[in-house]
Amino acid sequence: MHRILLAEDNEMNRDMLSRRLARYGYDVVVAENGEEAIALTSSEEPDVVLMDLTMPVLDGWEATRRLRADKATAEIPIIALTAHALKEDRQRALEAGCTHFLTKPVDINQLQATLRKVLSGD
Repeated sequence: MHRILLAEDNEMNRDMLSRRLARYGYDVVVAENGEEAIALTSSEEPDVVLMDLTMPVLDGWEATRRLRADKATAEIPIIALTAHALKEDRQRALEAGCTHFLTKPVDINQLQATLRKVLSGD
């Protein structure tokens, strides 16, 4: 079973996504801010991180940069999930180290396809 870390500060989004992902057979670990995302990525060793970019305490861009700077977490795929849909936002997320970029509201089929691609190593 693949483990996914879901970093999302919005309770409704967290609940909906974690339940849907669990239904698809993923083991889901939840973080409510970027600082928790870093700590849980280090301790839980997820196969992929779903990173909201706008969170309290530490935003997703900085959390991604810190994960990339740590040898233990540098290679874990990070998929940005954000309402920031501009071309510049996508570029900024990729420059921070996100491997993929998806906008909210999350299209669950697109998320599933991206997860399959990332988890298969493509």
